[in-house]
Amino acid sequence: MPLHMAVSVVRESDLSLTSQIQRFIKQEIAEGILHPGTRLPSSRRLADDLDVSRSVVVEAYSQLVAEGYLEAVQGAGTRVVRHLDAEPVMPALLGEERPPATRWDLRPGGGNVPAFPRREWLACYQRALQAATTADHAYPPLAGDATLRVELARYLGRVRGVRTTAEQLMVVGGFAQALGLLCAVLPRMGIDALGIEEPGHPGQRRFVRESGLEPVPLPVDEEGIDVAALAASGLRAVLVTPAHQFPTGVTLSPRRREALAEWARRVEGWIIEDDYDGGLWYERGAARPLALQRLAPDRVVYAGTLSKTLAPGLRLGWLAAPRPLLDQVLRARARHDLGTESLTQLAFAEFLRSGLFDRHLRQLNARSRSRREALEEAVRRHLPGAVVLGAAAGLHAYVRLPRHTDEAALVAGALRRSVLVRGGAGFCARPRPGVPALVVGHAHLPRAGLAEAIREVAAASAASAASASTAVPHHRAA
Repeated sequence: MPLHMAVSVVRESDLSLTSQIQRFIKQEIAEGILHPGTRLPSSRRLADDLDVSRSVVVEAYSQLVAEGYLEAVQGAGTRVVRHLDAEPVMPALLGEERPPATRWDLRPGGGNVPAFPRREWLACYQRALQAATTADHAYPPLAGDATLRVELARYLGRVRGVRTTAEQLMVVGGFAQALGLLCAVLPRMGIDALGIEEPGHPGQRRFVRESGLEPVPLPVDEEGIDVAALAASGLRAVLVTPAHQFPTGVTLSPRRREALAEWARRVEGWIIEDDYDGGLWYERGAARPLALQRLAPDRVVYAGTLSKTLAPGLRLGWLAAPRPLLDQVLRARARHDLGTESLTQLAFAEFLRSGLFDRHLRQLNARSRSRREALEEAVRRHLPGAVVLGAAAGLHAYVRLPRHTDEAALVAGALRRSVLVRGGAGFCARPRPGVPALVVGHAHLPRAGLAEAIREVAAASAASAASASTAVPHHRAA
């Protein structure tokens, strides 16, 4: 392939051209500009680009290969050697540090990504690309493509009961961007703290704090967030996951929903509704609750994303907000970027319009229900006294362990058995003694794999219990 590379040479220098090329490439590698595995142009191509004899480049490459900077691979050309470790990737908003290599990764975000409908998405992308006009290739509207916002308004009204219009919708680069923009706008409204659910996502907690707001934990019980505690806190903004609380899986009760909407109206506060797992609901005999937003559309910002239903790599989400607040969010966004990539928006609009998204969700729910049932069966069989809580929804489940369980020892023991799982304590800002739990991402694993992973967790639990019993001193009667 006719690859290109920027190489600086000075013909009037006392240093030979060969030495200049060698020195330049060495320095680029040392400074991390040329990365391990980077393929370089052929000697003929680089010589032509630099207008030098090919032998000059051949000699430079040969010397760098001999010194260990480059490698010449038969049929694959010349590359920078792969002797350097890749730089650690910065964690995303809801991500974690780089995990150790394990056989079974049960973290809710650890590879827990749904199977992507490649063929259907490609067909929609092709149709969108073929129909795209010149305007569609220009900078996108800041609020998002009008076609997608129309389709989103129809879909969210039909499936979630969201009270919105295309004019009240904004397309964003995932929930992370939506939350960042809201954190930038709220202080201008006199709000410097944000209520968050406890337990909740530690990544969101850090993100809120680093965005300039003080995260204030509020307890969650079997009915969802404690609205009385919220009212007593003096807060005027709260972030909630009412349909399927993260991580416990509980659904906000109708009584609490009404109380939360009333709180927002009374204090002129704001509710950020994070509908993070979208249409993933497979609880038998129970319909998915409608959006909280419909109870107080003038006080609730409804946010959704494709990260759990299609792929987090798409970086596509949306928020529905009252127009005055949305205008402030748009002004805040104008200072940071120029909108969300157009062609992906058009492809998703076609995915919605054609009904393929609905079909994809039906298939994904059926698969996820099967995995959830396998998890529940494995817990019943291998972890006596443990119970899977919350609605059957989303890509993870909350497994409450017997009170005597040493959660930290169990998690460490599971890791020694090549199972990476997170304990419930890791999702709490404050200690919760006597409430051991596991947060298990299950939807991405085969049924047999889930059963085997839970067997290993059970073995770790038994080993932990045996170790604890031997550590207790025995006293003889006097």
